[in-house]
Amino acid sequence: MFDSLFIEIAVIIVGAGLLSMVTYVLRQPLIIAYIATGLIVGPSLLNIASAPELFTAMSEVGIAFLLFLVGLHLNWRSVKDVGAISALAGMGQVIFTSIIGFLIATALGFEIMEALFLSVGFAFSSTIVIVKLLSDKEDLERFYGRLSVGILLVQDIAAMVILILIGAMRDQGADEIGMIVLESTLKVIFVILAAYVVMRWVVPKVMHAVARSQELMFLVSIGWCFAIAGALYFIGFGIEIGALLAGITLAGTDYQREIESKIQPLRDFFLIIFFIVLGTHLSIGSIGEALVPGIIFSLFILIGNPLIVLAILRFFGYHPRTGFLTGVTMAQVSEFSFIVIAGGISAGFISEGVMPLATLVALTTITLSTYLIKYNEQIYHHFRWAFAWLENGRERDDAVCSKKYDVLVFGYHRIGEAILPILHKEQRDYLVVDIDPNVIHELQEKHIPHEYGDAGNEDMLKYLRTHKAKLVVSTIPDSAVNEDLLHYLKHHQFKGVVVVTARTKPEAAQLYEAGANYVIVPNILGGAHFAELLHQKQTRKRSWTAAANKDKQQFNIV
Repeated sequence: MFDSLFIEIAVIIVGAGLLSMVTYVLRQPLIIAYIATGLIVGPSLLNIASAPELFTAMSEVGIAFLLFLVGLHLNWRSVKDVGAISALAGMGQVIFTSIIGFLIATALGFEIMEALFLSVGFAFSSTIVIVKLLSDKEDLERFYGRLSVGILLVQDIAAMVILILIGAMRDQGADEIGMIVLESTLKVIFVILAAYVVMRWVVPKVMHAVARSQELMFLVSIGWCFAIAGALYFIGFGIEIGALLAGITLAGTDYQREIESKIQPLRDFFLIIFFIVLGTHLSIGSIGEALVPGIIFSLFILIGNPLIVLAILRFFGYHPRTGFLTGVTMAQVSEFSFIVIAGGISAGFISEGVMPLATLVALTTITLSTYLIKYNEQIYHHFRWAFAWLENGRERDDAVCSKKYDVLVFGYHRIGEAILPILHKEQRDYLVVDIDPNVIHELQEKHIPHEYGDAGNEDMLKYLRTHKAKLVVSTIPDSAVNEDLLHYLKHHQFKGVVVVTARTKPEAAQLYEAGANYVIVPNILGGAHFAELLHQKQTRKRSWTAAANKDKQQFNIV
């Protein structure tokens, strides 16, 4: 439509900006505005985007930057904490979603091969959407956030294997599949070993050398991201895996935060292009044909996927709240869906007629799952009654704990772990409560008094006789859980000291208003400093009030 490519890009970006302003005023997720922009400028309406290759390349850059920054946040302890359960939950979810999806597709009249590709394609969730939304909510470092990212990594690896198999069947035939899989396995082993060597002995020296110049460090970091992503793409892996690995190799350096702050604006811009490109794939004319199967598949992914993940995690002992929050993040279709289905089309296994259906399902689930993830805690709180039968039996009966504890600590890792030596040294009678089975196992091995349960569950709080304790500490940076805890204590006329944790200063203000004696903000007050504060204040309410007043002045909280 436009003679100048610059004018074309300018019109699209300005249009996205205007729609985003309207979306922001309406307090809706901005992703909706980006996808709507793509639909408007796409071939079905204004047909402004006449250079799809350029926009696709720009969107791939956004994907690379996003996963690069995710890798910067990953550390080996986080991977270790959720590695095994992520692998089990990820593979279980892909298998069950594929089986149920296949049955739905065949019931709708699709041929066997089409049903197979649709069911497998719809089994994967969008790493880009999930990571962006969790990052916006600052939930990537929460347990369910780390668990979600782990499951996504497993899904991405499974998708890579499927794409390799499709390529083998297309190019070499079924007889060569075994050799292709063997070669891919050897490549994975080589990449992991090479990454470890580079991260251990090469990256620290290079980053130390270039850190004297901020501009040079910025350029070298981007170059490193593209070098690793390009190298892995060249040997048969996706851009996503390479960019993620590039970030992981830099995660242990002292320059992680500086790199992140400089690359984040680039990531945001190119990701906007990605969602615009996604919107251009939807044709108005194709919606009518794909409407009924699109609605059915969308409902299955929006409702079925979270329930499948919840059931798998509950089977392995995880609290239904963890299963629900993790499962909701999987309630959309991945970009890999298009790649898998496109691979089937190019290989001649299925017709091009299934692509509009895949696009409609992707856009529907991405749009609606945005709201599910944004309001996941409120949704669980509203429907918690429906999952009560899945909770620990002691949380549902009228029994109470046989022992009354002076100190109750909800949440072990980080701050909780830091304060236990103080409690032990002062011979305090304490109990640690956590909903992570791995943490419970660790506490059991260390002979630390523990209990499995949800701090936001009133029945659990009654069972522990929480209102009878002298000091209650919640190290869980979840405002919904902490507000439930504070509401319970206020309702039962708690006389002791309650300390809770907030992620931001506005959240801290809300928790103070809800009745907290003291609020920990981790990026301001670390675990070691809080342990020292606990040693000084102990269970004296007046001392905690004085410390809280001092922090309120610092946070500008009235």
